[in-house]
Amino acid sequence: MILTRFAAVVAAVAMLTLFNPAAQADEAAVQRVITAQLEAFRANDAKTAFGFAAPGIKRMFRTPQNFIMMVERGYRPVYEGSTPTFLRSQDGGDGNFAQEVSLTDNEGRSWRALYTLAKQDDGSWRITGCVLRPANAQSI
Repeated sequence: MILTRFAAVVAAVAMLTLFNPAAQADEAAVQRVITAQLEAFRANDAKTAFGFAAPGIKRMFRTPQNFIMMVERGYRPVYEGSTPTFLRSQDGGDGNFAQEVSLTDNEGRSWRALYTLAKQDDGSWRITGCVLRPANAQSI
């Protein structure tokens, strides 16, 4: 009987997590931010792309031009890649979110980018980091 109740509680928690409208809304918002920044990169719109960066990233690079130059040089598949395919995501539950994205570069190679984002005081999501690796490499 206790085991049955425990299983029911575990199932209920799992259902709440899977069908949590707030978590789904956050995931959709996170994906919109990533997509919008990628579109800004492809348009070479440094100011807009920089606008999606979290305050810590903005402090680190100081100007949109510094930021986009770093992305263009160090994250070429992100800078010029194809439309993203969103893969796994994880809501940290503490105002942090991780989203794995599949991209293809201009030479047809597949890449995986793991984005981390933080929810700001105004409720918006901003990108705190991105780890990029070839799709055939070990997991991020």
